Amino acid sequence: MNNLQSEIQNYLNYCEYQKRLDKKTLKSYRIDLRQFHTSISPQNISEITSETLENYIITLHQTFKPKTVKRKIASIKAFFHYLEYKDLIEKNPFSRLQIKFREPVILPKTIPLPIIETILSTIYTRKKNATTTYQKRNALRDAAVIELLFATGIRISELCSLRPLDVNFYEKTILIYGKGSKERKIQLGNEAVISVLMEYRENFRTEIETCHHFFVNQSGKPLSDQAVRRMINKYTSLAAIELHITPHMFRHTFATSLLEADVDIRYIQEMLGHSSINITEIYTHVAMAKQRDILTTKHPRKDLRV
Repeated sequence: MNNLQSEIQNYLNYCEYQKRLDKKTLKSYRIDLRQFHTSISPQNISEITSETLENYIITLHQTFKPKTVKRKIASIKAFFHYLEYKDLIEKNPFSRLQIKFREPVILPKTIPLPIIETILSTIYTRKKNATTTYQKRNALRDAAVIELLFATGIRISELCSLRPLDVNFYEKTILIYGKGSKERKIQLGNEAVISVLMEYRENFRTEIETCHHFFVNQSGKPLSDQAVRRMINKYTSLAAIELHITPHMFRHTFATSLLEADVDIRYIQEMLGHSSINITEIYTHVAMAKQRDILTTKHPRKDLRV
């Protein structure tokens, strides 16, 4: 009989060293499977039945939001596929389950373009009026970060892990390593963005060469996700912006703006690094919201006196 805990560890090792999954996916699997292990009573994989899984899924729905439940079920399902693949179980208990539930559509939150303009203006004003070299360099780095987030729709984790050679000023492109180590190349199409990135690189050349990351702090260490979040909060506060803005909202705004400008959704899918067009299609809902607003406020029928 196989102990559940030991097989979970074997599976996590398999995912890390043979499937070469990225750290974030491994972390999710580890959390989901350990929770599964501590929450069910059978501790041998041969004793886990479809009923066991059904009862566990019920507890998930009572505790978590649908999107989280969906992820946790997927983690457990992948584990049982592994057990089946390795001939560690005779029958996969998932094969007798029909798991379908409606996941509410949560529209991506975007940033109004005037607010992005205000944030950038605040950073550039701070750079221009800086009284010390330290303040000027900080503002320069911050401008480069925000410009790149908006110009490319890059994920915050991808931005923070950029290497110096990933930013090619000759070709005016950046090479991004996305989820699952998938590579994609994004063109830098705006000269103002290229200019501030080049100025940043010249000013931070020593720190960049020392830590081998493109975005760094003034101590010569890689810029972290949290540092970027604090940076955004700082400038929204300075500009008296009440909207809570996250790095991912720049990605949503990038995609929605292109869709509203009639860019083909498949180009947007490629630029965002989505594995499936279904993921990108969430932005069509945002575009529909914009369409509804236009037809409500701009259509001439509202002025007809009938």
